[in-house]
Amino acid sequence: MSLTLILWFRQDLRLHDNPALQAALADADRIIPIYIHDDSPAWAPGAASRWWLHHSLTALAEKLKQLGSRLIIRSGDSTQVLQQIIDETGANAVYCNRIYEPAQLKRDKQLHRQLKDHDITFSIYQGNLLREPDTVRNQSGQPYRVFTPFYKCYLREGWDNLTYNSPRQLPGVTTRIKSEKIADLALLPTIEWDSGLYNHWQPGEAGAWKQLRRFLRNDLADYHQARDIPSLQGTSRLSPHLHFGEISVRAILAELDRQGLRRQGEGFIRELIWRDFAHSVLFHFPHTTDKPFDERFNNFKWKQSKKLLQAWQQGRTGYPIIDAGMRELWHTGYMHNRVRMIVASFLTKNGMQHWKQGAEWFWDTLVDADLAANSMNWQWVAGCGVDAAPWFRIFNPVTQSQRFDKQGLYIRQWVPELASLPNKHIHEPWKAPEEVQKEAGCIIGKNYPEPILELKASREAALAAYKQRITGKS
Repeated sequence: MSLTLILWFRQDLRLHDNPALQAALADADRIIPIYIHDDSPAWAPGAASRWWLHHSLTALAEKLKQLGSRLIIRSGDSTQVLQQIIDETGANAVYCNRIYEPAQLKRDKQLHRQLKDHDITFSIYQGNLLREPDTVRNQSGQPYRVFTPFYKCYLREGWDNLTYNSPRQLPGVTTRIKSEKIADLALLPTIEWDSGLYNHWQPGEAGAWKQLRRFLRNDLADYHQARDIPSLQGTSRLSPHLHFGEISVRAILAELDRQGLRRQGEGFIRELIWRDFAHSVLFHFPHTTDKPFDERFNNFKWKQSKKLLQAWQQGRTGYPIIDAGMRELWHTGYMHNRVRMIVASFLTKNGMQHWKQGAEWFWDTLVDADLAANSMNWQWVAGCGVDAAPWFRIFNPVTQSQRFDKQGLYIRQWVPELASLPNKHIHEPWKAPEEVQKEAGCIIGKNYPEPILELKASREAALAAYKQRITGKS
């Protein structure tokens, strides 16, 4: 019996090391690549992610065309659309790679039952992580809640290193199968706020490999030190490519091995395993997208300040490192990892705003917005999540700035009104004497805002509130 197979692209927009594609090539006579744009689940892609998705789909469609195939684009409820395509084509199999967001996992289980009832094969492959979350448990058979033993488990037990090459050609797709245009999905913004994104990113599989090779060539050797300096491009900047599956994590490790960089890349590999940890937490504790992992925080009395939240979102808090990070985010769809921790701590600890407000803003503005990482990292900083981050850790934006942006290079890039201040005052511009402010052309309270809150008082208030919640004592 000839097999007509639907290859369902999701968060795996690549041809290299795509297990579902590899299985389809081995099993099927006809392969119909599809992408279904479904905005119905909770946490549908935000604005920056939609921008990236438009360009990533465009790159994938062009590559499929070069190999003799065609990407079929549809929109709507994915279960219904998938059934429509099956009815149109007579397909008797659907292959895809697994994604781990709770709504999609639930949908896939339902789909499996539904398709099985109609004698349609539904096969899901592991193409986006190093290991399946359910295969990584402690000696008691429980999922890990702390990263270090999770990391040691990976180093001890390893993972599947097999990768697959890109195909050189693909079966054609009949023109009788109708497709929407990518532009019809309306993923790009109607108001042109996205010009900065074009200057910083190349979405798509080719862009992912270009970025990986640049990182390995220029930055891996100094990764341990440079990754904490926001004025340097010391991180891999592969996170959006990994989220959209334009490159696999196994392919990255294979490239490290090919170039003999495995030992030099130990710190970077640790971050890749942290990514697996985030997906493991989401898989085992799906409620953490919206509710705290630590149940003691279920009824925690977060404050509500529209003024503070808006100042934070707009990069107008009066704290230069915070404002630099938030402006970098708005302009590029990205924020340096060290600065992400600082701005999150400021909002949730000093500002006592609910961590989910920050998570939702990042979700809408980050090109690498990933539900697993976003949820876990915001809760980690807020003190209500997994791992061993103590609830009393509060990042001081001034001392963090002085330590990791000593010359104020990052601040000067993203907060240009402070650019002429001397290093002595750029981290705390409100302390600069009046004559220094005038000489720099930046009057605090006029050209740049005064601090929206006081660090010491807000820190003490946060510690008191957290202590009461954690220990039950004032």
